[in-house]
Amino acid sequence: MPNVDVQASIASFAVVVGFLTITPGLDTALILRTSLLSGRGHAWAVALGIQAGTLLWGALAGAGLAALLAASSLAYEILRWAGAAYLVWMGARMLWQSRGSGEEEAAEAERPRGGRWQAFRRGLLTNLLNPKVGVFYVAMLPQFMPHDAPPALMGTLLAGVHVGEGLLWSALLIGFTGLARGWLRRPSVRRGIDRLTGLVVVGFGLRLAVQQS
Repeated sequence: MPNVDVQASIASFAVVVGFLTITPGLDTALILRTSLLSGRGHAWAVALGIQAGTLLWGALAGAGLAALLAASSLAYEILRWAGAAYLVWMGARMLWQSRGSGEEEAAEAERPRGGRWQAFRRGLLTNLLNPKVGVFYVAMLPQFMPHDAPPALMGTLLAGVHVGEGLLWSALLIGFTGLARGWLRRPSVRRGIDRLTGLVVVGFGLRLAVQQS
C-alpha cells in the first residue's frame, strides 16, 4: 500500500469531516451547555465520550459491522427509535431542570450535575445511538480507502482524524465559555442557554424519529 495513497486519503477525509465538525449541531450544544453549567472537566468528559463513539463507529464501519445498518432496515429502525427516545428524554430533562430561578437556581448552577463518568456516558450514548453516524461512515469510508488497505485499521485511522478535529473544536468551545463565563453565568443567560439546548436536543430526537432511512 503506497504511503502516498494513505496520506492523500487522510488529507481528503480531514477536509470533509472538518466542515462537518464545525457545523453547529447537537455535539456543539451539549459541550457548550456542559462547560457552562458544570465546568471544564465535565465538558471534556462529554467531548471525550462523543469522540469515543466516533472512533468506535469508524472501527465498526471499517470492519464491515456497521454496514448492517445500511443493509438491515430492522436494525436501523431499532437503533433509530432508541436514539430518538434517548435524545427526547435528555432534552426534556434539561428543560425541566431549567425551571429554577433566583438564588436557588444560582446555587444549583454552582454544583456539577452528575459525575464525569456520567458526562462521558452522555456523550458516548448520544453518538452511538445515532444511526446517521454509522450510515455516514458506511457511505463515506469506502471512498477514502486505499487499495489493499486493511479495512478495520484504515477505518480506525480515518476515524482518528475525525476525533482529532473534534477534540480541537471542543477545546475552542470550552475555551470560549471559559473566557465569557462571567457573562454566561448570569441567571437569565444560563436559563436561556439551558432551555435552548433542551429544545435543540428534543428537536434532534424528534427529527431522528420522523426521518426515514
